[in-house]
Amino acid sequence: MTITASSDVLTERGEELRSYGQVNEDLGKLSDGTVDILRQSGVMKLLAPVEYGGTRAHPVEFAETVMKIAGLDGAAGWVSGVVGVHPWELDIMSPKLQEEIWGQDEDTWVSSPYAPMGVATPVDGGYKVNGHWQFSTGTDHASWVILGAFVGDAEGKPLKPVQSVHIVVPRADYTIVEDSWDVVGLKGTGSKDVIIKDAFVPEYRVVVQSELFEGKVAREAGKTEPIHRIPFYCLFPLGLTSAVIGIAEGALHSHLEYQRNRQQGNGTKSTQDPYSMYAVSEAAADIRASRAALLDNISRIYDTVAAGREVSLEQRAVGRRTQIQAAWRATAAVDTILSRSGGNGLRMNNPVQRFWRDAHMGLAHAIHVPGPTYHAAVLTELGMEPPANLTSMV
Repeated sequence: MTITASSDVLTERGEELRSYGQVNEDLGKLSDGTVDILRQSGVMKLLAPVEYGGTRAHPVEFAETVMKIAGLDGAAGWVSGVVGVHPWELDIMSPKLQEEIWGQDEDTWVSSPYAPMGVATPVDGGYKVNGHWQFSTGTDHASWVILGAFVGDAEGKPLKPVQSVHIVVPRADYTIVEDSWDVVGLKGTGSKDVIIKDAFVPEYRVVVQSELFEGKVAREAGKTEPIHRIPFYCLFPLGLTSAVIGIAEGALHSHLEYQRNRQQGNGTKSTQDPYSMYAVSEAAADIRASRAALLDNISRIYDTVAAGREVSLEQRAVGRRTQIQAAWRATAAVDTILSRSGGNGLRMNNPVQRFWRDAHMGLAHAIHVPGPTYHAAVLTELGMEPPANLTSMV
């Protein structure tokens, strides 16, 4: 299923965005020029509330737009996939919170991480929050952050058994740790650490994670659109895997441009080397198959909820397996591409190696860990109930 992207900006300014790839890497965050293009593209508004200029678009449109951006610059694509999915969650949260975020500026970005690296202790009217979080993607250009946290006891220690919440915090209440993003790939995402000390977060800026995952938050908010009936772990990973596949497409594009007129050491033109051409063509097929599998999977899930049906545990687990496998297959194809690029393909002025590093960095995200999800998927196909430790990201 192909849906036209929401803006012609990526066509008109695509080569400009591609040219910012090395700039973003050198800066360790997105350049202002990159951010301007992303804002104009509308990618951050595709899943946003219509009340604040969003479109609540079909998730395929979101995925295809992220892929297109990532094919031009991996860091820009990754930020689009992460930051672009946050409005979908915020759309089911308090209208008061939405007005605080977007009331004065509908282009406000909200970063994350969701991993519970802090503690939220209940106090009168809300929570007192402390913690140190890693991987706040795009945080330099965001004015708010969504953070995962454990609910704490009176001493500020996580309750047992653990209870998790998502909290939303304005820029004034957290500190960005500069020089905390020294990594091998996706350098331009600026996924820096953030620290909070004794910040008060009112109750309306908090959702219970289990209620979010179960769909209770959306139901209680009266959100009945298909986009809000998609389970969290069917939609949230979409932006991340779309970025990885787009990065693979960017590697393929750069490689083909490089090989077009390349002459090998033995005097043979690369285009006349059947072994290299076969390998790269096979890699191209794997990348295309990864794209098709990812888009088909989210389309099936969307169609299920649009028809008024629930997404079963088996559908969720098998769907997540499809999504993870797409990321691994596309990244393996990038390995093949790089191995056919010769020594010059690893020069720092050749974008192929940057796409290669970015793809592997994206694959390292927890959402792409295959073991538990693959195990859960096959158990559901056997008609068995997977244990909870296998379905934490399903």
